[in-house]
Amino acid sequence: MNKNAKIYVAGHRGMVGSAIVENLKANGYENLLTATSSELDLRNQKATNAFIAEQKPDVVIIAAARVGGILANNEYPWQFLYDNLMIEANLINAAHENDIQDLIFLGSSCIYPKHADQPLKEEYLLTGPLEPTNEWYAIAKISGIKLCQALNKQYGRKYISMMPTNLYGPRDNFDLKTSHVLPAMIRKFHEAKENGHAPVPLWGTGSPMREFLHVEDLAESVLFIMEYEDELEYDLTNAGTGEDLTIKKLAETVQQVVGHEGDIDWDSSKPDGTPRKLMDVSRINELGWKADIGLEEGIRDTYQWFLDHLDEIKEVEINS
Repeated sequence: MNKNAKIYVAGHRGMVGSAIVENLKANGYENLLTATSSELDLRNQKATNAFIAEQKPDVVIIAAARVGGILANNEYPWQFLYDNLMIEANLINAAHENDIQDLIFLGSSCIYPKHADQPLKEEYLLTGPLEPTNEWYAIAKISGIKLCQALNKQYGRKYISMMPTNLYGPRDNFDLKTSHVLPAMIRKFHEAKENGHAPVPLWGTGSPMREFLHVEDLAESVLFIMEYEDELEYDLTNAGTGEDLTIKKLAETVQQVVGHEGDIDWDSSKPDGTPRKLMDVSRINELGWKADIGLEEGIRDTYQWFLDHLDEIKEVEINS
């Protein structure tokens, strides 16, 4: 990939997009194109087409999405389905219509069936029912994969879909109403610590198994695929660590990092979600990429970012 290539990162202000931008810059890619949601509503097909037609990027990386945890997915199914469908369809179509050769679409491990064999292989897609608590988001992301595959099949494109496992890191969402499990734990344990080490209530039994990938590792994997794209035999690849742990063990690790000394109260009346989600990362590992950041190291890094930006986080929540 030419270092002068014009690369459009959609969703550059989010946790994933910002990590990708920083990684690209660190590796000598300076010709980056971005646009805020106020400058470009990616749900608007006409505006998205006009933007891509005018800017003519060499590469499109789709990190823009409406994201959230189990609670948000349950409460806002329409927004999770509609917004994500519109964002990805408009961008993928605009890239195709303007003959953009390179596109990377970022999805999620929730695309795989709830009771699929473990670890989750790419070929398990559409082989069983989805996890009901996040099926809206999953269906949207599956549609994005199929849009890319349809263009690849019909028009000879080489658009790539990457499915990351559960992500975390700096600039994560720490709002307890909409956040994923790991940042929510960081927020809960921190506030309980500040409140005299009060007990921390957590959903479920703690028994489900989950895998977590630091967002900076994901950014490295995106760059790796971007530079390797012409050699790829597949148009769908997982990205993860290949290692998982129980939610209970995760909670204990976060608790230790934060320094909370109180109890953990598990509410078994709340849903656990998918029993296990471990990604098979043999495809990308065999190409030469592997995750580098250990979970405890990554949690410490994320907690420090949370502490450094806590005032800003609270101000945004007050004004939202």
